[in-house]
Amino acid sequence: MKDDVWSMVHAERAALIDDLMHLDGEQWGEPSLCAGWTVHDVAAHLVDTARTTRLGFVAGLVRAGFDFDRQNARGVERERGASPQETLKRLRQVAPRRSTPPAPLDSRLVEEVVHGEDIRRPLGLTRSYPQDAVVRSLRLQARTPVSFGGAKELMSRIQLTATDADLSIGDGPEVSGTALSLLLAVSGRRVALNELDGPGVATLTRSSK
Repeated sequence: MKDDVWSMVHAERAALIDDLMHLDGEQWGEPSLCAGWTVHDVAAHLVDTARTTRLGFVAGLVRAGFDFDRQNARGVERERGASPQETLKRLRQVAPRRSTPPAPLDSRLVEEVVHGEDIRRPLGLTRSYPQDAVVRSLRLQARTPVSFGGAKELMSRIQLTATDADLSIGDGPEVSGTALSLLLAVSGRRVALNELDGPGVATLTRSSK
């Protein structure tokens, strides 16, 4: 099971590296879907998360005063190269890694899929993600507390129904859409809200403000 997850993680890293190879300098400076971060910043964040170990995560969190945003910002600053090509080189170097913070292994998939879209969507790039990778990511986000970037508390107020997978999660008014759009929406990416249908969309929209 672990090998299956890591093979999907490594495939996503390779696909993103391939997309990044074709960007020009201006595209690297484009705002991503992550507020305040450019495409370059998100790539640096992915280098940082790929390097993260259980012990290193805890130590970094302590140094950041238990502020996740501060910890992430420091990671971006540390791993962002002087040029996009330097950051891309670092991403290639860490791509085969199998280290992880003290979190469920599927969180590595969430990182790669959601941040992959954070980069691709503003640039007009698309990827046909393996359904299993997206579904596993969505299931994890649905049971992860909001304080850790998920939507667990929301699942008692809405029901997520994927239109392209056998998946229904939650208890409440329905929100339907592709698994990828649902994943992005419950991960706080408001751009995906317009891709969803159902009476529960209003609740999901209010929760993402």
